[in-house]
Formats: sequence, structure tokens, C-alpha cells
Amino acid sequence: MSDLNTYTPPKVWTFDSENGGKFANINRPVAGSTHEQVLPRGKHPLQLYSLATPNGVKVTVMLEELLALGFSGAEYDAWLIRIQKGDQFGSGFVEVNPNSKIPALMDYSGSKPVRVFESGSILMYLAEKFGVLLPTEPAARAECLSWLFWQMGSAPYLGGGFGHFYAYAPTKIEYAINRFAMEVKRELDVLNQRLADSPYLGGDEYTIADIATWPWYGGLVLGQLYEAAEFLQVHEYTHVLRWANAIAKRPAVIRGRMVNRVMGPLASQLHERHDAGDFATRTQDKLEPLSA
Repeated sequence: MSDLNTYTPPKVWTFDSENGGKFANINRPVAGSTHEQVLPRGKHPLQLYSLATPNGVKVTVMLEELLALGFSGAEYDAWLIRIQKGDQFGSGFVEVNPNSKIPALMDYSGSKPVRVFESGSILMYLAEKFGVLLPTEPAARAECLSWLFWQMGSAPYLGGGFGHFYAYAPTKIEYAINRFAMEVKRELDVLNQRLADSPYLGGDEYTIADIATWPWYGGLVLGQLYEAAEFLQVHEYTHVLRWANAIAKRPAVIRGRMVNRVMGPLASQLHERHDAGDFATRTQDKLEPLSA
């Protein structure tokens, strides 16, 4: 790698497979599968292929919330995709998501299988399928979807920008960290001002906007992302903390965070989920919700 202080981009970029960083071994500039790998399929119509990153947690929380509301049709099989091992580049996964990113969902409940990829799209698909957690009144729906798409557009600054340069990049670059820290703090302030006026992002009711945003920004202020809470002075965002703590206590959120998790205490990990009874194999009753 060139000296960061003297680097001048070449006229034509070339791929350097030895560019360093935590994810260098799986990063590449082309799409498509690298190997043949058939995806497993369980007994339920909904088949989820994921990992408990913030984007993956969005969907498992959504499914657990649907089940908590009594929708038996939301029962699902959750299969672990180990992105560090390149499972997302298997031929079966690429057929479900050509972008090779988790989460990916297959719905076999209808006459024709439906694939859904991108976490926000999956949340919206499930909300419309079951008719909950997304308002139908036009103004309320627009508010909810505005915050949903705000999260989808803002998260790359938090994850791909701040998180990468602060936590994962092989070299700490002051300019990059400062640039993305500034943007993340601005986004936290956007949330804080909204939540000063409203209990939830979409209004008075908990919706997919909250489900999408909580694993990223809720996790950040609760000290679960990048060990950056002190660096970003998250205690300043009191309304975000109130919102994050309230959501963290929801039983469906506690369960959803366990699914496809491979980090943390073993009791908090449920690598695959095929039935509600699978949680009994983990000491869920001893799990504590996230706290600030």
C-alpha cells in the first residue's frame, strides 16, 4: 500500500486483493457466485438466510414481532450465512440475492416462490403481507416510509463509513474518521430531534421504521457497535437513548437479536432457528435486555 500522505490515484484503478482490513478476504469488485452451494430449506414457507449483523437483526426482530402479534404464518426457518467464510457467494444465495448481501428471504407461501432482498424491502414486504407495523392512512404511511428510507440511506455512513474507518480499516485515517464521525453525530441529532417530539419514528406507534433503525442507531447508543459510544458522546442524545432502551426491552427484540448470532455469550446465540421452541435451548429467561 502507498503512503497515505502521498498517495495519488492512478488514471485507472486496479484491484489489490492485499488491501488489508477485516473484510479484505471477501471483498472483490465483481458480482456473482464463486462456488456451487445449494441453500437448505426448512419446513416453513418463510426461509431466511442471514447473520445477526444490524441488517440481519432487522428481519429476525420483524418476524418475532409478527409471531408475538399472533401471525402463525410468520413462522420461519433462519439459516446462518457466515459472511467471513464467503457463504454469500454460493450459487444458491446469489440466486436469492444477486448482490450477495445478507439478509435474503424466500417466501414459498404462494403459488410461485417470491425472493426478497435488501433489509428495508423485506420489512416492507412482510408488513404488507401481514397488514401490520406499517400504517395505511396516507400521511402516517408516508411518515413511516420516510424514516424507513432515511435509515436505508443513512446507515452506509454509520456502517460503511464511520464503522469501517474507526473499527476495521488497517490504518487509522484522521480525515476519514472525522468526516464520518461528524455525519453520524448529525444523524443522531436528526433522530434526537424527531424523538423529542414523538415516542417512535413514525409517530405514536411502533413500526418498521423503528425496527429498521434500532439495530444500527439504537445499538450504537447502547454501546453495541464499534465500541464508539464514548468517542461519539452518545449520552448527549437523551431522546434516542430513551427510545433505544424502550425497544431493547421488547421480548420479540430480545429473541430476534439471538437468531443467527455467532458473537457474544453462548446463551445469547441461536445459530439457526426452525421453531419457537429453539429458544428453550438457550437460557433466554436469563438474558438481559440491552442497557445504556
